Amino acid sequence: MTIKVLVVDDSALIRSILKEIIDSHKDMKMVGAAPNPLVAREMIKALNPDVLTLDVEMPKMDGLDFLEKLMRLRPMPVVMISSLTERGSDITFRALELGAVDYVSKPKFDIQHGMQDYAAEIADKIRAAARSRPKAAASVPRKLSADAVLPSLANSVASTEKLIIVGASTGGTEAIKDFLTRLPPDCPGIAVTQHMPEAFTKSFAERLDKLCTISVKEAEDGDRILPGHAFIAPGHSHLLVRRSGANYVCELSDGPPVNRHRPSVDVLFRSAANCVGKNAIGVILTGMGKDGAAGMLEMKQAGAYNFAQDEASCVVFGMPKEAILAGGVDEVVPLSEMASRVMSHLASLGTRAFRV
Repeated sequence: MTIKVLVVDDSALIRSILKEIIDSHKDMKMVGAAPNPLVAREMIKALNPDVLTLDVEMPKMDGLDFLEKLMRLRPMPVVMISSLTERGSDITFRALELGAVDYVSKPKFDIQHGMQDYAAEIADKIRAAARSRPKAAASVPRKLSADAVLPSLANSVASTEKLIIVGASTGGTEAIKDFLTRLPPDCPGIAVTQHMPEAFTKSFAERLDKLCTISVKEAEDGDRILPGHAFIAPGHSHLLVRRSGANYVCELSDGPPVNRHRPSVDVLFRSAANCVGKNAIGVILTGMGKDGAAGMLEMKQAGAYNFAQDEASCVVFGMPKEAILAGGVDEVVPLSEMASRVMSHLASLGTRAFRV
């Protein structure tokens, strides 16, 4: 079926570019374009679109106000359009909290050519939004594996210190927030890769730090991964875990995109398989595509114990499903129970009296 898309944006140029991008795909069509939410409200009634793309700052009604009303009165898949600014990222996170499925970043300069650079991403996110509970992961071209960034090594781990290794994509900002806010301050150190533009990751980490009992920051090269601390992969680099003496530390890599992503979940998971081994606890959350499936299997083969978010609580059951099908998952758990199950598993190992 053709996905019917309604574009809501006060910029005539953006509306025109989005029409060109959307209509270039056989499985989707832009059925209408509204310059503000008031016009959009009537067009939604008349056109019954499958997906709405929504600008953030518009005249007559703010995009967030409209989103809040829409999700309360007529819930539907929404992909936000957000500028790459610090303020824009804060608004985007609020939109995801209100129920938006995902977001697309507007480039700062050369809008016309810059938006075309996002054409494949826009199409993928519209498809993911239209499915809400897809039965299969999105079809994406074969790309580089984690081999492009680091080799797979025979595991030999001397430390007994545990680490929690997390990967997510579409819907992941809210899922990660839910997971991290439920963890106690004495939990093991955490490394997180979420597919996100570089202008957003710092403010995302700062936002989480204010909400969690643990400390959260954007990862920097050489950061020591301590208990009660979580490190978010910056949007410009792969995040890897490596050993430095008796400690685990963050390592950043500007290697090529893996599975079309930098940062890539597969890269983080492989690094955990290589140097954390059986002391790793893997967690794969909601997301589109297959990134993380191969890496999670490598973690399991190295002795890690892995969790996947269940379909019912996922925004997009792509990455968790692929990890399950690959054989890398030990438990499938609802998001609301993920933190307690992870901590219960750690307590059952008897290495430390974690609070659950």
